[in-house]
Amino acid sequence: MQTAARVSEVPNFGKKVVTVAGREILLINIKGSFFAVENECPHQGSPLGGAVVKDGHISCPRHGYRFNLADGKCAEHPEFVLATFPVQVNGDEIQVDLG
Repeated sequence: MQTAARVSEVPNFGKKVVTVAGREILLINIKGSFFAVENECPHQGSPLGGAVVKDGHISCPRHGYRFNLADGKCAEHPEFVLATFPVQVNGDEIQVDLG
Protein backbone atom coordinates (compact mmCIF):
# COMPACT_ATOMS: atom_id res chain seq x y z
CA MET A 1 0.00 0.00 0.00
CA GLN A 2 1.23 3.45 -0.91
CA THR A 3 0.04 6.71 0.61
CA ALA A 4 -1.95 8.68 -1.95
CA ALA A 5 -3.38 11.59 0.08
CA ARG A 6 -4.67 12.64 3.47
CA VAL A 7 -8.31 12.05 4.39
CA SER A 8 -8.76 15.81 4.86
CA GLU A 9 -7.73 16.41 1.21
CA VAL A 10 -10.74 14.51 -0.21
CA PRO A 11 -13.96 16.06 1.13
CA ASN A 12 -17.18 14.14 1.59
CA PHE A 13 -18.72 13.52 -1.85
CA GLY A 14 -15.52 14.93 -3.34
CA LYS A 15 -12.76 13.76 -5.68
CA LYS A 16 -9.04 14.35 -5.94
CA VAL A 17 -6.60 13.42 -8.70
CA VAL A 18 -3.26 12.18 -7.35
CA THR A 19 -0.17 10.56 -8.79
CA VAL A 20 0.94 7.32 -7.16
CA ALA A 21 4.00 5.49 -8.49
CA GLY A 22 3.74 7.43 -11.75
CA ARG A 23 0.04 6.64 -12.31
CA GLU A 24 -2.80 9.17 -12.21
CA ILE A 25 -5.39 7.93 -9.73
CA LEU A 26 -8.75 9.48 -8.89
CA LEU A 27 -9.69 9.24 -5.20
CA ILE A 28 -13.39 9.46 -4.34
CA ASN A 29 -14.96 9.94 -0.91
CA ILE A 30 -18.57 8.86 -0.39
CA LYS A 31 -19.59 9.32 3.24
CA GLY A 32 -16.17 8.23 4.48
CA SER A 33 -15.86 5.27 2.10
CA PHE A 34 -12.93 5.84 -0.21
CA PHE A 35 -12.51 4.50 -3.73
CA ALA A 36 -9.53 4.67 -6.08
CA VAL A 37 -9.85 4.34 -9.85
CA GLU A 38 -7.61 5.06 -12.79
CA ASN A 39 -8.12 8.66 -13.90
CA GLU A 40 -8.74 7.66 -17.51
CA CYS A 41 -11.90 6.29 -19.08
CA PRO A 42 -11.15 2.95 -20.76
CA HIS A 43 -13.44 3.92 -23.67
CA GLN A 44 -11.42 6.80 -25.17
CA GLY A 45 -9.02 7.89 -22.44
CA SER A 46 -10.94 10.92 -21.18
CA PRO A 47 -9.83 12.18 -17.74
CA LEU A 48 -12.38 11.41 -15.01
CA GLY A 49 -11.64 14.32 -12.67
CA GLY A 50 -14.79 16.10 -13.88
CA ALA A 51 -16.95 12.96 -13.81
CA VAL A 52 -20.25 12.72 -11.96
CA VAL A 53 -20.37 10.26 -9.05
CA LYS A 54 -23.82 8.96 -8.14
CA ASP A 55 -25.32 5.77 -6.70
CA GLY A 56 -21.98 3.95 -6.49
CA HIS A 57 -21.04 4.74 -10.09
CA ILE A 58 -18.82 7.20 -11.88
CA SER A 59 -19.93 8.57 -15.26
CA CYS A 60 -17.39 9.65 -17.84
CA PRO A 61 -17.92 13.34 -18.69
CA ARG A 62 -17.23 12.71 -22.39
CA HIS A 63 -19.73 10.01 -23.42
CA GLY A 64 -21.51 9.13 -20.16
CA TYR A 65 -20.22 5.58 -19.76
CA ARG A 66 -21.06 4.52 -16.16
CA PHE A 67 -18.60 2.42 -14.18
CA ASN A 68 -19.22 0.70 -10.86
CA LEU A 69 -16.82 2.13 -8.27
CA ALA A 70 -16.41 -1.24 -6.54
CA ASP A 71 -15.34 -3.34 -9.52
CA GLY A 72 -14.98 -0.96 -12.49
CA LYS A 73 -17.56 -2.77 -14.61
CA CYS A 74 -19.74 -0.95 -17.13
CA ALA A 75 -23.14 -2.70 -17.39
CA GLU A 76 -24.07 -0.96 -20.65
CA HIS A 77 -20.71 -1.69 -22.33
CA PRO A 78 -19.15 -4.77 -20.66
CA GLU A 79 -16.14 -4.66 -22.97
CA PHE A 80 -14.90 -1.60 -21.04
CA VAL A 81 -13.71 -2.01 -17.44
CA LEU A 82 -12.29 0.85 -15.39
CA ALA A 83 -9.21 -0.08 -13.32
CA THR A 84 -10.02 0.05 -9.60
CA PHE A 85 -7.59 -0.27 -6.70
CA PRO A 86 -7.97 -1.45 -3.10
CA VAL A 87 -8.01 1.43 -0.59
CA GLN A 88 -7.16 1.45 3.09
CA VAL A 89 -7.40 4.35 5.53
CA ASN A 90 -4.61 4.36 8.11
CA GLY A 91 -5.05 7.26 10.51
CA ASP A 92 -5.26 10.33 8.25
CA GLU A 93 -3.63 8.60 5.28
CA ILE A 94 -5.46 7.18 2.29
CA GLN A 95 -3.41 4.26 1.03
CA VAL A 96 -3.83 2.62 -2.35
CA ASP A 97 -2.62 -0.79 -3.54
CA LEU A 98 -1.67 -0.58 -7.22
CA GLY A 99 -0.90 -4.30 -7.27
